[in-house]
Amino acid sequence: MLSGDEDQYKPTDAVAAGLRGAGISGAAGAILAGAQNSLTKSNVGAWGVITKFGGTITLFSLFTDGMKAAVGSIFEFVTAASANLRERNDYLNPTIGGLVSGSLIGLKGLTWLNSKIVGTTPAVFGYSAGVGLLMATFNFTGGRLTGHDKNPELDEFERKQQMRKNRRRPIEETIAELGEGRGIYPPGYEERRRLRLKEKYNIDVPNKF
Repeated sequence: MLSGDEDQYKPTDAVAAGLRGAGISGAAGAILAGAQNSLTKSNVGAWGVITKFGGTITLFSLFTDGMKAAVGSIFEFVTAASANLRERNDYLNPTIGGLVSGSLIGLKGLTWLNSKIVGTTPAVFGYSAGVGLLMATFNFTGGRLTGHDKNPELDEFERKQQMRKNRRRPIEETIAELGEGRGIYPPGYEERRRLRLKEKYNIDVPNKF
């Protein structure tokens, strides 16, 4: 049992995650269907989004033929359920979700394309492996297109201070590269300057008080 509350896993509502995924994937399918409807050569009207290109929405949201399951919903549900069972949030959870949702795509999701390979065993395993690998790679590398998520518990000023410390070069390295003088006066500069002048020009420079 972990001692710290911040280290303990907090369960996720898998049903709510599934419903949220269904809504997002359904909206994505509707947008893509609208784009297909606007680019078609025949005059199908505004309802063509549903009557002609409803299969696109079907692919992203609802499967017909009695399956009544959503790709996005299944992905989110399986991901949340995997996290709850494993009690860990890592890239393996979306990988498992991608494997399951990918297999459903290979089973029924592309029937609207009249593809002969859809529903076959190679299609199921192929789509499952492809989607699973895609989600594993995406989440293993951070899971964000804009970089890693910021820590909400860390103040913005403290975060920038930590970034400066991580990227700050040691003063000794800077001095060794640029040299002393010209506005760079590290500790002991005056003493070393007197020794250099004494050695090179035999000039005694008095100490500054």
